[in-house]
Amino acid sequence: MTRRGKRTRKPRERDGKVGATRPSEKAPLAPPVSTGTAPWRRSVIIAACVAVALVASALAYVWEMRGARTPTSEVAISAASPQQSASPSASTAYVGSDACAQCHAVEAKAWSGSHHALAMQHAKATTVLGDFSDTQLSYGDVTSLFFKQDVRFMVRTDGPDGSLQNYEVKFTFGVAPLQQYLVELPGGRLQALAIAWDSRPKAEGGQRWFHLNPGEAIAHGDPLHWTGLQMNWNFMCAECHTTNLKRNFDPATQSYHTTFSEIGVSCESCHGPGSQHLVWARKAPGWDQVDGASKGLANLLEERKDVTWLPNAQTGNSARSKPRATAHEIETCALCHSRRGPIWPDVTPGAPIGDSHRVSLIDEGLYFPDGQIRDEVYEYGSFLQSRMNHAGVTCSDCHEPHSAKLRAEGNGVCLQCHSPAKYEVASHHHHKDESIGSQCVSCHMPERSFMVIDRRRDHSLRVPRPDRTLTLGTPNACGACHADKSAAWATDQLKTWFPTPDPGFQQFAETLHDGTLGAPGAREKLLALAADAGAPGIARASAVARLDRVPSREALDHLRGLMRDQDPLIRRAAVGAYANLPPSARGDLLPMLDDAVRDVRLQAVSLAAAMPPQSLDAETRRRLDRGIAEYTASLQSNADRPEAHFNLGLLFVALGRTAAAESEFRAALAIDPTFVPASVSIADLYRSTGLDAQGEAVLRSMIEHRPNAALAHHALGLWLVRNQRAKEALQELQRAASLGPDDPRLAYVYAVALASTGDRNGALDVLRKQLARFPYHRDSLYAMATIERDAGDIDAAKRYANELVALEPNEASFAQLLSQLNR
Repeated sequence: MTRRGKRTRKPRERDGKVGATRPSEKAPLAPPVSTGTAPWRRSVIIAACVAVALVASALAYVWEMRGARTPTSEVAISAASPQQSASPSASTAYVGSDACAQCHAVEAKAWSGSHHALAMQHAKATTVLGDFSDTQLSYGDVTSLFFKQDVRFMVRTDGPDGSLQNYEVKFTFGVAPLQQYLVELPGGRLQALAIAWDSRPKAEGGQRWFHLNPGEAIAHGDPLHWTGLQMNWNFMCAECHTTNLKRNFDPATQSYHTTFSEIGVSCESCHGPGSQHLVWARKAPGWDQVDGASKGLANLLEERKDVTWLPNAQTGNSARSKPRATAHEIETCALCHSRRGPIWPDVTPGAPIGDSHRVSLIDEGLYFPDGQIRDEVYEYGSFLQSRMNHAGVTCSDCHEPHSAKLRAEGNGVCLQCHSPAKYEVASHHHHKDESIGSQCVSCHMPERSFMVIDRRRDHSLRVPRPDRTLTLGTPNACGACHADKSAAWATDQLKTWFPTPDPGFQQFAETLHDGTLGAPGAREKLLALAADAGAPGIARASAVARLDRVPSREALDHLRGLMRDQDPLIRRAAVGAYANLPPSARGDLLPMLDDAVRDVRLQAVSLAAAMPPQSLDAETRRRLDRGIAEYTASLQSNADRPEAHFNLGLLFVALGRTAAAESEFRAALAIDPTFVPASVSIADLYRSTGLDAQGEAVLRSMIEHRPNAALAHHALGLWLVRNQRAKEALQELQRAASLGPDDPRLAYVYAVALASTGDRNGALDVLRKQLARFPYHRDSLYAMATIERDAGDIDAAKRYANELVALEPNEASFAQLLSQLNR
């Protein structure tokens, strides 16, 4: 597991480190959703009563596991020692790195000391780096003790019930710059301790125990506690720290029998099972039936085979001798080095990453609007934004794939393709030679820290833009070294050095920023970016994902074109945009049920499932049923996660199977009693089926588990509104708004509720504060206009109505409101 920036984190795996992140309290739905009806068209009372339903207003087939990828192994993780797991099939099996080393000794030697090889190891004197000589670390009111018992490494710390207990460390996780430790709990679970060892030299601040969540109050029962869901190795870490992982979760017993074929990231993690390659290499019976091009392995050489980089003396840059036609190597690395969530239990080496995982886009909270890393997103999403990717560079152009080391020291990596005469000179970098500022990575790959001490470089390889720090608040590389100087100073300095500066390859920052805010003209800018074939595909997809609604027939035609794009991320985003349209309008999605990439197919199924059955012919119904079966299998492969059950519940809601939906929502709560969206959806399910009275107990039970969950208080407040308990309702809605200041809907609904009780001044005060933070929130602007109108301040109402018309010039209800006010 690994630490993912903000509070909406996924599992992560990388370089053997595990760090969980707190789950978002909002439903982890895939695309942004709406009900298809502009919220400002609803009456204020209706808005208050249906807001809770927005949590489950669309199907989401992925829940983007608050983190990233997971490492595992083909060893049974029960109390016994590891056991060899069964072969995938009789003809294709994992053979182990020792078999590979018999012929590939040079590669095996390079790999043997790499972070991949050391990603996970059995805990013993030669692998444990931490100080277990009766050392202590206090966190909150718990003091943990690290000690040895004979040859075993032990920790005394707070367990699942909060009491101090002794635990044996079973495995180490990673080596540098920190090492984590895995402890076994009942049910076949391995859990990662939230206390890690800083393995850096003492002179650099290392050789100490530290907590991964400093300054936070994380106690037992919290998903981020080391015994909690977010620190579970089987799901959060194992996939990327072992070879051939099989999670083997049994929903009936809520237990794991996780296996892997080899501990650590071995040869077959990247090249695939090696049995057929051995048949080919040994000329064993049937060798002539093995594909001669791949020799029985995933073909990772195709991208770079017979490729050279040709220098251009005029530009100082090199060009690839032939275009890169595939992305097998990059997507193989991306299986672990990306922010994504698993959508299928089996990974086929060399297959598109979208067949097994859903990759995150440039989402708010994960990235800054210009695409710089914010949360722990790993390298793939950043690299997709880069000019290097656009030019055909692959991971192994810079990294030796077996040792995982850079191919050269310092600037040497970049100077493989970029002329030293042009770039390794003061006239380019404007810093003293041999200084930090003269290093290419200092300006073009700035670092950001995760897991307290783990510094990662941004792989978008961008030109520093301190001017965007001034306009968008994004970080800039200059400020990393010149912390005492302002972004304005850095901007002026760059203008002095480069009177006609290169704006950089990533020209989407302002559009994505405006799209997130819903600024004037944002929708048109998003559509233009989506249509720009020269922009990075991940940026184009991110633009589509920010569309709050489809405003016109032309925009709909544009989406239809994007569903034929070569980039599956763009196709997926275009399909997702149909969540903003009513089910009857989703016929365009039916061809996408047969898309070549599973990620796209599942997105289409999650939305097409709600189409009226009578609108489908028999063949289309058969194809949709097949898609629903694949979608269901995808979710069931993650039955150890609440999000999977939640999304399966949403599917059953769409299919009209309310009993099955409730069962899945309750299954989500059985796994994680703090999973707010499930409780909210159960309460809403009761409302829609005439059992609304039962919803209060469900919501109050959640608040007991998560007293600071804004969405739970919000849902309870709406329940109280529906049941004419106005005073209590206002208290809950106010509490929700104060706990969730980053969600403008919560304050809006609270203001609407205040206004409905006659407290117009209170409502206006809440909305003014809201609009100071979210100036383009349409619902709040509309509420201000109508409340000011009803209070008799027509001039103030006109100001807000004019703002609405400026934001949405084609929205008839806004124009009508302004016309009424002008009369």
